[in-house]
Amino acid sequence: MINPLNQLFCFMKHLFNAIVLALIFQYTTQAQQWGNYTLYSTSNGTSTYLIDTNSPAITKKTWTHTTSTRTGYSSYLLPGGILLRTVSKSGNSFSGGPICGQVQKVDWNGNVIWDYVYSTTNYCTHHDICPMPNGNVLLIAYERKTAAQTNAAGCTQSIEMWPDKIVEVQPVGATGGNIVWEWHAWDHLVQNVNAAKANYQTSIVNHPELININYNTQKDWMHMNGVSYNPMLDQIAFSCHNLHEIYVIDHSTTTAEAATHSGGNSGKGGDILYRWGNPAAYGASGSQILNVTHDAHWNPENVPNPGFLCAYNNKGISSNASCGDQIDAPENGYNYTITPGSAFTPSSYTLRQASGGYNSNMGGFQVLPNGNILLTIATAGIIKEFGPSGNLLWSKTATGAVPKSFRYDSCYVFSPAPALPTVSLLNDTLHSSNAVTYQWYFNGYQIAGATNSYYVPTTNGNYKVRTTDVNGCMFTYSTDYKFSTVTAIAANSSNVDVTIYPNPSNGLFNIRMPNLADFTVTVNSMLGSEILKQKNTYTIDLSMQPAGIYYVRITNALNQVSTQRITIQK
Repeated sequence: MINPLNQLFCFMKHLFNAIVLALIFQYTTQAQQWGNYTLYSTSNGTSTYLIDTNSPAITKKTWTHTTSTRTGYSSYLLPGGILLRTVSKSGNSFSGGPICGQVQKVDWNGNVIWDYVYSTTNYCTHHDICPMPNGNVLLIAYERKTAAQTNAAGCTQSIEMWPDKIVEVQPVGATGGNIVWEWHAWDHLVQNVNAAKANYQTSIVNHPELININYNTQKDWMHMNGVSYNPMLDQIAFSCHNLHEIYVIDHSTTTAEAATHSGGNSGKGGDILYRWGNPAAYGASGSQILNVTHDAHWNPENVPNPGFLCAYNNKGISSNASCGDQIDAPENGYNYTITPGSAFTPSSYTLRQASGGYNSNMGGFQVLPNGNILLTIATAGIIKEFGPSGNLLWSKTATGAVPKSFRYDSCYVFSPAPALPTVSLLNDTLHSSNAVTYQWYFNGYQIAGATNSYYVPTTNGNYKVRTTDVNGCMFTYSTDYKFSTVTAIAANSSNVDVTIYPNPSNGLFNIRMPNLADFTVTVNSMLGSEILKQKNTYTIDLSMQPAGIYYVRITNALNQVSTQRITIQK
């Protein structure tokens, strides 16, 4: 006879084990996830959500928008919980796929702190935006070209067209903005059908830097839908739905240079530096890998495969299966290697993550710091997080279409934006403004081991520094410092005949120079701090200072200067 107490004991034991196993499974699954919060908006919706990633049913924060300011396409979270969002403005003169015309910044409490309109009868923003390190925002916009203009540009069709442009707007006040930079696709066209019209070249394939106006021509021609910024290279990436490509252009140009074929770090002005996904678009042979593409961007430095170009590939696997692709582009300084007459490499994607679903339109793709991948299956409103091996770790289904989503950790959400670092030249040394950690770059690439607050450049070119603040969760980048030995020598040229000896020494140095009645001696450390200043003395006593490099600056009564580097050895 079975003892009922034993039955109860066995049942409770199995139940306990099941609960423990479930908790262990839940813990290990969550332990593989990355970040605390996921941000998303629904297209044409009136709410933006920041949900707890570990508990998808829990919403950490909801921003509620008016019916007249529905979400147009993408939303981003800035440090400190500031929402940057596109707005579907009513009354635009353009129609079609996500027309916006307006962009807003909204604080954590729901107050609109910047509300900017970029919409007229001749241009209008649409689809994506990109927050920049300097606080500016990149906007994608259609610009209207008449049938007469397209015909004069060498188009074989006499139709109105809406080519794209990218503008960088600097927020001013509550509603204003200064356009500080812009690029127009219309300035970089090619055609090979009519030598009597503009943009004519005998060969399309030999000009991959230009866009063929007669490829897939229609009113909404390019249908640009994603834009991103690379602070190391000072370049912009964008994606085009109708041309099935991602592109890279130079942002270091002036607006005037961006309209030409020369200037900037690349030396190519606003021409296309790199394009990938559909070789047929520029007459090259090779397989089409991107089939309707969205969300072009670079992997940032804090994730695996930094610097890889990424795109959401709507029909990448098949006509009903989407994926996220990563591409290791052939970077060569500020340019990209290509064999003339051929397609840009690689011939296929470098890495791919299947979404496990399909959407014909829109879509988002984010590689996370631990190697996980966040994919947004837009039209289905599904957000998925995959592990490095492709296993599904987390998912969320929203009500409505979700063009893009983003994952953030709590440090980013609740920490204010750190100040951008600045770089200055003291004697022959570049110095960063104060921060916690430092990393120096030369022409867009890391300098191995250059992690001090200062760096002594040896080659002419662009130097910048990346820093972190006390919170340590955000990288910030300075603008390029264009270093030239000629400039440095001129800035520190000697107008006084001075010899400092012995050099190196144990800290005691002598000054030999003409017998001047009045002069000042200033000594600075490598970090730029002043450690000694005295007048009319021919002996420098630094014996109490640690070993290292120091700078001696001697200024006479005529304001003539001599600067020399000395070394203390102990």
